[in-house]
Amino acid sequence: MTTNEQQAPLAPKDSPYLFDLSKTNLPIDEVFDRYLPVPREQCGNSVPISDTKEEGYSSIFQNSFSPGNVKEALAKEFLTVHSSISTMLKFHLDKQCLGVRKYDHDYHTLADEYSYITYREMNEQKINLGSGLLYLLQHNPFKDSSKYRSHEKIDRHHLDFDKYDEKDLSFILTIFGPNRPEWVISDVMCASFSITNTALYDTLGPDSSLFILSETESPVVVASKNHIHSLIDLKAKHPEQLGNLISIVSMDPLNLKTNAADQTLVNLARKYNITLFDFEQVVHVGKMFPSLELPPRPENVFTISYTSGTSGSKPKGVVLTHKNAASGILLLSMKNPKNKVKRGFSFLPLAHIFEREFVCLYLIHGYTVGYPRHGGTPLTLIDDLKRFKPTQMANVPRILTKFESALKSATFKAKSPIVSKLYTHIINSKIEWQSEYDGATGTHAFYDKVFISKLRKGLGFDNMETLITGSAPISPSTIKFLRAALNIGIMQGYGLTESFAGFCASNPFDKDPGSCGPTYPTTEIRVKEIPEMGYTANDPQGARGELLLRGPQIFRGYFNNEEETSKALDSDGWFHTGDIALISKDHGRLYIIDRVKSFFKLAQGEYITPEKVENQYLSNNPILTQCYVYGNSLHHYLVAVIGVDVHGIKKFLVSHCGLKHEAVSKLSGELVLENLIKKENRVKLIQYLNKHVPHLQGFERIQNVYIEFEPLTADRQLLTPTTKIKRPFCAKFFKSQLENMYEEGPIGHRSRI
Repeated sequence: MTTNEQQAPLAPKDSPYLFDLSKTNLPIDEVFDRYLPVPREQCGNSVPISDTKEEGYSSIFQNSFSPGNVKEALAKEFLTVHSSISTMLKFHLDKQCLGVRKYDHDYHTLADEYSYITYREMNEQKINLGSGLLYLLQHNPFKDSSKYRSHEKIDRHHLDFDKYDEKDLSFILTIFGPNRPEWVISDVMCASFSITNTALYDTLGPDSSLFILSETESPVVVASKNHIHSLIDLKAKHPEQLGNLISIVSMDPLNLKTNAADQTLVNLARKYNITLFDFEQVVHVGKMFPSLELPPRPENVFTISYTSGTSGSKPKGVVLTHKNAASGILLLSMKNPKNKVKRGFSFLPLAHIFEREFVCLYLIHGYTVGYPRHGGTPLTLIDDLKRFKPTQMANVPRILTKFESALKSATFKAKSPIVSKLYTHIINSKIEWQSEYDGATGTHAFYDKVFISKLRKGLGFDNMETLITGSAPISPSTIKFLRAALNIGIMQGYGLTESFAGFCASNPFDKDPGSCGPTYPTTEIRVKEIPEMGYTANDPQGARGELLLRGPQIFRGYFNNEEETSKALDSDGWFHTGDIALISKDHGRLYIIDRVKSFFKLAQGEYITPEKVENQYLSNNPILTQCYVYGNSLHHYLVAVIGVDVHGIKKFLVSHCGLKHEAVSKLSGELVLENLIKKENRVKLIQYLNKHVPHLQGFERIQNVYIEFEPLTADRQLLTPTTKIKRPFCAKFFKSQLENMYEEGPIGHRSRI
C-alpha cells in the first residue's frame, strides 16, 4: 500500500460511500485533488463474484475496487445533486462557471469571445430563479387547484417538498431549448428546490411533445424563444390535454417596450391561459420575494428523462432519482482526469442524460463550462472550440469520425507527398508507442511541439486532454488514430438513460482500445445467454449475451408505465438492456457488440452488426458524412443509404470518373449528385469505398447505394438526439429506395469471403 493510499480517507469496503470525510482534517477540495481519480491499478478491472453463476447466466461482475459491495456516492455529503453542488460551492465561488458567446437578439450579432458568470453569480441566479418561479406560479391567475393536481402541488410545495419520493412527485417543470447557461441554471434550481423536471428536444416532434407535457401534467416550461410560439400553438390545439400548462419562462429576453412581436407573443400566450415572462423577470421577482432553498432527499425524483430510443415507439419517461444521480457523479469522479486547468465544453444535447451527467461533474469539481453559439450546429463547433479551448469534452462517434476523416485528409492523404510521408511516420509511431502498455501516452517532445500542435490548434484542441465518447460503438482504429494525431486521451464509456448514462468507462490510454472498461462500483453486471445466436457464458474470450445491470445507479421504473417497467426489470432487480455484450475473461472489461434488435441475418446465415459496418465506412472514407446499412434474410448482400461531402465528391468525379476539373467546379450541388448517381459512377464509388474497409469481411461490404447529401436528418425523424440511427424509421422512410437497390442487384464486385 502506498503512502497516498494509507492517508486517503476511504470509507470501509462495506460502506456505500467512497470517502469518509470525518477521517481527515483536509478540505474536501484538497481530498479530491489528492485522491481522485482513483488509480487505474485499483479500479481498472471488474471481477466475477464467486458462487453467483446460474443456468443461462454468467457470474455477477463487480469492480475490483470493492468486490462484494456496491457504492452509492462520493461521501455522505453527496447524496443529491443539490448537496453535491452546494458542498463544493464555497471552493469555487469566484471561479468562472458558465460561459457563452453573447447574442444580440435585436441586431442578430454574435460576440467574438466568450463571456462568463462566476459560481457565486450562478448560485445567486439559481436561488432567485427558484424563488421567483414559485412566487409567480403560486400567484398565477390561471391556476385552478380544484381541477388540476399539478396546480394543487404548486400550492402545497413548501409544505410537502420533504415528503416527495418516486411515487409522490412535485409538480414537473419542463425545459425546452439548446445547451446554454439558462438551461443549466434551471436544472440546478430544480434540484435545489425539490422540483422534478423533464426536457423536450427538437427531434421529438409535436406529437411526442404533446404526449410528454400531457403525461407529466407540467404547469410550466422554461424555453428558448424560438420554441414559445409552438408551445402556445400546442395548447391552443389541445386545450383540455394541456390545461395544466399555465406558464412559460423565456430563456431569451422579451422587450415589451419596443418590440411589438414580443408584446404580441405575451398577449397570445395570455389568450390561451398562459403567463409569459422572461428569465430576467423571474430572477428579479425572486429578489423581491426570496425563498429559502428546499433541499431534496435522495429518494426525490431528480428528472424524468424521456427516450424515444431507436425503435420509434411512444416515448418512455425514465424516472431518475437524486440517488441515481449521486451514483453517476461518483463514477465520473473516480475517472475524472487530474487537470490543472478545468474547462468542459457542453456540446451534446442537455435533454439527453449523457451530457447532464457530465455537467453535474463539471459543477461539482469547479470546471468552467462553455456552450455552443446561438443557433450552433456541428458545422460551427470547431470555431467555438477554437475560442473556448476546452480541456475536456463528451461527444459521440459520428462527430469523432468526422474529426478523423478531416485529419486524415490533412495528414495521410495530404496533397504534398512530403507532408503525407512525414505525418504518416509521426502518427504511426505514436500509435505504436501508445500500444506498448496501458497508460502509455506516446509523448514525443519534438513531434508534439512542432507537428501535433498544429493539428490540435486546427480543431481548437490547444488545451484538450481528454475526450469521452459514448452513445454508440466507435472503431478501435478511430481511437488509436485520434489519440496519436491529437495527443489526447480518449475514454469510451457505455450507459443508457436507465443507468443515468455511463456506469463504465475505459482508461484514456488503454493499450488495446475497444472496450468500455470495467463496470464501476455503482453497478454490478452479468449477461444472459442467447444460445440461438451463439452467445454463451462459457465463450473462451469471456461471457457473451444480453447485458443486465443492477445497482444504485440503475432506474427503478418508467413514469406511469408499469407494462414497460415489467418488461425491462425482472423480479431480482436486473435491468435487461437489450444490448449484446462481452465481458472479457482477462480483465472483466465490457465490450458492446450491438443491440439485440439491430442484428440481422443475411440469406446465407451470416449475422451482420450494422453499427460496426457503418463505423468502418465512415472512419475510413472522408467523402462519406452519413451511412445507414441495410440487409435482410431474403438477400445475400448489403445495401446502404449514404450521405456524401460535396467537395469530396467533386474531387472523386474528377479523379475516378473522368470528368474535367473545370466543368465539375462549376456544377451546382444538384448537378454533382445527378452525375454521381449514374450507374457507372455508383459502381466506381462502391469499389472506392470498399477498397478502404480492409477490416470488413466480404459479406459485410455494401453492394449498392442510394445517395443524398444529407439523407439522415432529425427533421425526417431518422436520428435520436445523440445522432443514433432509428433503424425501423429508416427502413420505412427509404422503403422504395431499398427495394429499388435490391431490384437492381449487387453492382459492386463482392470480395472473396
